[in-house]
Amino acid sequence: SKIFMYIHALHLYSCPRSQKLRVCVATCNRADYSKLAPIMFGLKSHPDEFELEVVVLGSHLIDDYGNTFRMIEQDDFDIGSKLHTIVRGEDEAAMVESVGLALVKLPDVIQRLHPDILVVHGDRFDALALATAAALMNIRILHVEGGEVSGTIDDSIRHAISKLAHYHACCTRMAEQHLIAMCEDHSRILLAGCPSYDKLLLSHQKEDYMDIIKSWLGDNVKEHDYIVALQHPVTTDIKNSIKIYGLMLDALLSFNKTTLILFPNIDAGSKEMVRVMRKKGIEQHPNFRAVKHIPFEQFIQLVNHAGCMIGNSSCGVREAGAFGTPVINLGTRQTGRETGENVLHVRDADTHNKIYHALELQFGKRYPCSKIYGDGNAVPRILKFLSSIDLDEPLQKTFCFPPVKDPISQDIDHILETQSALAVDLGGTNLRVAIICMRGNIVRKYTQANPKTFEARMQLILKMCSDAMRDAVFLNCRILGVGVSTGGRVNPQEGVVLHSTKLIQEWSAVDLRTPISDALHLPVWVDNDGNCAALAEKKFGHGKGVENFVTVITGTGIGGGIIHQNELVHGSTFCAAELGHIMVSFDGPECSCGSRGCIESIASGMALQREAKRLHDEDLLKVDGLDMKISDPITAAHLINAARLGNSKANIVLNKASTALGMGIINILHIMNPSLVILSGVLGSYYQAPVQRTIMERALFSAQSVKVVISDLEEPALLGAASMVLDYATRRIY
Repeated sequence: SKIFMYIHALHLYSCPRSQKLRVCVATCNRADYSKLAPIMFGLKSHPDEFELEVVVLGSHLIDDYGNTFRMIEQDDFDIGSKLHTIVRGEDEAAMVESVGLALVKLPDVIQRLHPDILVVHGDRFDALALATAAALMNIRILHVEGGEVSGTIDDSIRHAISKLAHYHACCTRMAEQHLIAMCEDHSRILLAGCPSYDKLLLSHQKEDYMDIIKSWLGDNVKEHDYIVALQHPVTTDIKNSIKIYGLMLDALLSFNKTTLILFPNIDAGSKEMVRVMRKKGIEQHPNFRAVKHIPFEQFIQLVNHAGCMIGNSSCGVREAGAFGTPVINLGTRQTGRETGENVLHVRDADTHNKIYHALELQFGKRYPCSKIYGDGNAVPRILKFLSSIDLDEPLQKTFCFPPVKDPISQDIDHILETQSALAVDLGGTNLRVAIICMRGNIVRKYTQANPKTFEARMQLILKMCSDAMRDAVFLNCRILGVGVSTGGRVNPQEGVVLHSTKLIQEWSAVDLRTPISDALHLPVWVDNDGNCAALAEKKFGHGKGVENFVTVITGTGIGGGIIHQNELVHGSTFCAAELGHIMVSFDGPECSCGSRGCIESIASGMALQREAKRLHDEDLLKVDGLDMKISDPITAAHLINAARLGNSKANIVLNKASTALGMGIINILHIMNPSLVILSGVLGSYYQAPVQRTIMERALFSAQSVKVVISDLEEPALLGAASMVLDYATRRIY
């Protein structure tokens, strides 16, 4: 059901009120209802906490714009008041007169309802009238989506509403910083994410999407083979916005693809845009379907599966990014908005050729999912925020002067919530997922046996990640992305495992990024487990602040990663740092790679286990003090213990292994010249002293001073996977 996703917010309220909080939600048009409806469902699902009143005004009540108030009634909301506030004319004067008419009608409604909180959204002139009336009548205001920048008169209206509002629920970190810079009280700003993303991310994979597409575009239309067009007037530059609208229509006519085109909104200039559309015969053209309104649930399906979206709607720079739908943003209406890499801007054009070329570049592409504007958990945060409002505190706003240049101090809950990663470690035996915060603390860890088949493994990864995402909300952790550590050769640029290890079967040429990103709507990074171990040391371990170092993993196999000039070395075909396959002997044992004399064939845990079994079979492993039960499997640990107790044969094997590892590391020192070697894995502590000794005896004098240390990290693979997210997601610029 539509309200199912909000029910889990109930237990967030630690201090229940003695009486219900009266919340009035006012909606002016189809666009702001898509953002406010999830909040309304959330409020309605908690009748013991909140009393919801709904006020409808603006273009909701105009027939030419679809009488969209009916969809509010269809969603089973009781509309307490309907205010006809629009003065027709669709020009600048009509907008001013509409604000004035709303200000005349609103006082009676507000006085009758007398809410504790009025919730208003966005940057429309109708919302400015709502905020003005409520502020003058001493009603507290929660403004949703303040602090954003879009480049038109909407900016001025949005910021004016923010100055009138007492509380703010913003969508992005940048918007939060804008509000702080505007002297708004940081304690009254909630970084929630966009409420529409809650419904959007929940329903984007509806199975009946083809039925929806066909109902609007006909039976012959295929997925990713149509265009959604939505262009609104720019009220500060009406003439130019009409020109670009005409050029867009010309480009779409030439491009010759099925196109769903929505009528513009009610702003000044919309009448002229409709005239241009009708003059070009768009409504009668066989390639076009011109509509006035589409229910939001259906509209997001159409955007999700479109080959491209074009126009200047905020949906293109916000919601479309969550699907990876390619977008062409025209003109200046969204200038300054944060956008994902799916958006291609056409700021200005004198002919339709530039727009046509943009269509050629974008149509049919798919981009990584972006969650700049939300992670699907905005409503629980907003409900928790509303519940925490103290109605006894002074109503008068206070401003924080002077404007803040640097981020002000934050409490630990805020830091944890906004800086966390989902880490996945694909081991040969176990599949592990962890929520890890910026400081490297593992907040929660999940472990399951790694299935043997590809399908079962992918299914389990997605389930464990989804469970962790759900828990993250209640743990105050905002997940910035997913990092995956796996064995084998990995193309981190594409998120593809090229060749797997023998421990992980059916795991070659596997795209890990796409299914995880599509399911979780998060950016995803994938890399080899050795590289992840190096990244973990760089961010959390001995490699912190070290410009050049090498991490060597000494476990079942031998692996590692190289950090050179603060960057991870991948190589031209992504097989750099295959440290276990450095050859140190012409006639050494056969290696799993097919060669002979590799470090891994001599010094790895599997190699030591092989030698221990050989000695045991030859009855040469026994020594006083070494307890070996007949039923116990022979392991590398038996070999090490036998050597410590004086077994000469075991000592010979271990000396050979230590020397082989030391020689391999010397080769690395002579090629890369790092300043530090970090040994990780279960054999690291045993190998440290002999490797350091081999370096002193056999390396060039200039490399003999390199220090060999043991890793302090308990979970290098998970921490390395998390570090990819925490380093790159936080510095990514759109």
